[in-house]
Amino acid sequence: MSPSLEMVIRLGSFTAAFAILTLWEGLRPRRRLAVGRRPRWPGNLGILVVDILAVRLLVPASAVAVALLAGSRGWGLFNLLGLPGWLAVIAGIVALDFVIYAQHVVFHHVPLLWRIHRMHHADVDIDVTTGLRFHPLEILLSLAIKMAAVVILGVPAIAVLIFEVVLNAAAMFNHSNVALPPWLEPAARWIVVTPQMHQVHHSTVRAETDSNFGFNLPWWDRLFGTYKAAPAAGEVGMTVGLPIFRSAAEARIVRLLTQPFRDDGR
Repeated sequence: MSPSLEMVIRLGSFTAAFAILTLWEGLRPRRRLAVGRRPRWPGNLGILVVDILAVRLLVPASAVAVALLAGSRGWGLFNLLGLPGWLAVIAGIVALDFVIYAQHVVFHHVPLLWRIHRMHHADVDIDVTTGLRFHPLEILLSLAIKMAAVVILGVPAIAVLIFEVVLNAAAMFNHSNVALPPWLEPAARWIVVTPQMHQVHHSTVRAETDSNFGFNLPWWDRLFGTYKAAPAAGEVGMTVGLPIFRSAAEARIVRLLTQPFRDDGR
């Protein structure tokens, strides 16, 4: 697979998901935003641009390219086991999803990593752009972890591409300010992380922040006891964000970039 084709697929899927969710939020918002889009979106989207530039400038190859290299050399568990292609694709997608879940848990519980990750949680509202708001240091660390997992497991390149596309769309979806129909929500959250399930993770209550870590698949939270069905204060009463970094100035891109290096008050 050529880098240009990979870029077209990823950019096209991102644009479509972002446009659909932005329109959905505008037409049928799930909850009233405390601050709204205008003060937050320049910083949130600006961070996305910084992340893209950081990856392009500092990382010479994509995770898909690493998977192609591993496959050509026969590296990784799946290659050693000689798994059929279809099974390696399914196993690779599920395994990478577990790696991202585990990484997310670790980023919450290791103080140094939390300082990097907390910028994502400092958003005082949660909408589609919150799913794009990650510090470039976290993006680079996450990419390194993902590449290591791809090599160790021998995940096929097509599985990596599918996972990247789905992960990106899922992150925007489960952070979006939309709601599934009440009759669909309970069943859907057994299959995918829904916005109402993930919103608990963005509560200011630390016990709720440290729950519902999944991005794509909801099974890991249920399996490892990190699942919470709803915030204690209810959806309307729940406060989004962190107890710190709540001023309007913290939405500016320079302040977002410096948050890991400033005292968190804890």
